Amino acid sequence: MRSFCELFYNPFLKGKYMEYNEQLMDEFGPEKIVVTWDHRTQTKGILVIDNTARGPGKGGIRIQPDVTIEEVFHLARAMTWKNAIAEIPFGGAKAGIVGNPEKNKIDMVRAFADRIRSLVPREYIAGPDMNTGAPEMAAFASEIGDMRACTGKPKEIGGIPHELGSTGYGVAEATEVACKHAEIQLEGATVAIEGFGNVGTFTMKFLSEKGAKVVAVSDSQGCIYNEKGLDYGKLLNTKWRQKSVVKYKDGRVLPKEKLFGLDVDILIPGARPNAIHEGNMKSIKARMIVEAANIPIQPEVEFKLHSRGILIVPDIVANAGGVISSYVEFIGGTDEDMFKLVREKIRRNVDLVLINARRDSLTPREAALALAKERVRKAMEYRGRI
Repeated sequence: MRSFCELFYNPFLKGKYMEYNEQLMDEFGPEKIVVTWDHRTQTKGILVIDNTARGPGKGGIRIQPDVTIEEVFHLARAMTWKNAIAEIPFGGAKAGIVGNPEKNKIDMVRAFADRIRSLVPREYIAGPDMNTGAPEMAAFASEIGDMRACTGKPKEIGGIPHELGSTGYGVAEATEVACKHAEIQLEGATVAIEGFGNVGTFTMKFLSEKGAKVVAVSDSQGCIYNEKGLDYGKLLNTKWRQKSVVKYKDGRVLPKEKLFGLDVDILIPGARPNAIHEGNMKSIKARMIVEAANIPIQPEVEFKLHSRGILIVPDIVANAGGVISSYVEFIGGTDEDMFKLVREKIRRNVDLVLINARRDSLTPREAALALAKERVRKAMEYRGRI
């Protein structure tokens, strides 16, 4: 008997569970959109395999009560470009589970894995994302019965956990390279970071080690601000013990939205998509924005900020540390191999994109996309897909 999800391989199929917008399609994809339903856990799952010309679609699984097909598609497309820019042999994909991340995450991930097992790992390789980590990846691989089913697994079963901070490390390296292009001295530069999950915490850690002064950090409950700088160890301990950065003693508590308008040198959005939008873009005073989150700025807003002279390092370049780490794990590399490759690739690609952008009078995103499209299109030609 066919699994439920196989009914939705064709993106043009209409049905009760399919909220698909055909306008999303172009020459690059998506190749497959899969919607699943698990009766036992009462959860809907979404998998978008965008493009596999360069290799299996690679992208994380997020668990959110409001995740949608359109959001997952845009994230999958970002993975297509990100993997191409990083020059690793993966295509782009993403998955979402519509559910409460506070309840039965392992059960939800196992149920989702069971529904899509026919695609893994030949067409899709999973990884951690919002509200999933090493335990969920262990469950996913166990359910599929193949350690190649995902990356970000616990070290004990051959993984390189994202808890080592590969994405945040890459963001810090990207920031250092971009500072030279923006004529900002990183040592002593003031930084505001939206989000204090895995990416935000390690971004702060590695930037602080480089001498930057992180003056503001936000999470779901608010923003903590101290113009003299925040202590990384104390803030991390506060977050771990009291569940929010706003409990940090040595700082002023602000509404989380106020973080974007603070007078800082560098702004790092590192949480949800579209955090910077028409409603708050005019308040931004930062000279440089480094996109640690996926799609944190609406495209038209990004262009307007660029027109104001703000240097923006796009997500598909800046936060590729996670996918580079995934590749190192997939080929059996070590933690040391991962940090070395993340540093080399991120620094080279940020420099290349910013040089190309200036040379060709493009925004950094336009320059990055031009590079990614060229690489994906060439792979599609070799495979006879165009």
